[in-house]
Amino acid sequence: MNPRTFSRAGALAAALGAVVLIPAVTAATPAAATSPAVSCTSGKAGLATKLQKDITTALANRKGTVAVGLYDRSTKTTCTLRATSAYDSASTVKVTVLATLLWDAKKHNRYLTDTEQSLATAMITQSDNDATSKLWKQLGLTKIKGFLSAAGMTKTTPGTDGYWGLTQENVTDEQKLLKLVTAKNTVLSDNSRAYILKLMGKVISSQRWGTPAGAPSTVSVHVKNGWLQRSTHGWRVHSLGTFNGAGHDYMISVLTQDNSTMDYGVTTIQNVAKAIHKDLVPTTSSTARYTPTSTPSEAFVAAPPQG
Repeated sequence: MNPRTFSRAGALAAALGAVVLIPAVTAATPAAATSPAVSCTSGKAGLATKLQKDITTALANRKGTVAVGLYDRSTKTTCTLRATSAYDSASTVKVTVLATLLWDAKKHNRYLTDTEQSLATAMITQSDNDATSKLWKQLGLTKIKGFLSAAGMTKTTPGTDGYWGLTQENVTDEQKLLKLVTAKNTVLSDNSRAYILKLMGKVISSQRWGTPAGAPSTVSVHVKNGWLQRSTHGWRVHSLGTFNGAGHDYMISVLTQDNSTMDYGVTTIQNVAKAIHKDLVPTTSSTARYTPTSTPSEAFVAAPPQG
């Protein structure tokens, strides 16, 4: 049928009130996006299932975007959620800065100077930003990138123009860092590891919130937190912690953003932490559990004016 014949047929059909069926191409409707699920594995029977359920429950009805990493050497247990998602680091990058400083000193076979020790102590225990900026500038991006490469932290990108708080990090790399800090390796010396843990164990009380929440008194606690508010994705609130005792050796990284307030993010992290500690280290009712400050604080990380 040529086009002229087809148009006449169409006009006739319309005049007679006939229905003309024209094949239509419909685009497939995309499936609704689903939130990633908590994934756990363990060498201890039943533990992975319990952790997966309890972490999921802890995050139920919580707004914001949360990434979680857990590793327990003692039971070969791992849990992850959004482990490869990138977040602005805020002050959690300070552990990386200290590790880089110690790694570089080891390469040059020297001890830290008194000034470096003073800056490192202020940076970790008080989250002092000026001290961090001085060490960041002293090290420079070449050395920082050198440490990240040696540590296998391939998805961590240092912040530019001195904005160390805008370093891009993810849970996978932060867990790699905490593993280096807590076990013998060729990147950090035993003395370096002990020094990092000593300072993380002396963080001032107003900054000991987050992952330590609910840790039993039989477990030693080492922590470094961070927060940052920006015009997009609201408050970033993060917590890194390592825990040792009661037959366990484990580390937790929780990174969050899209929080309405700092306190909201802190509560989300602490809900997750409480679930993890309770499942990993069940205790009798007489064993005290760590209760962080009710007025959490952190040093405000400098960010570009545009937020």
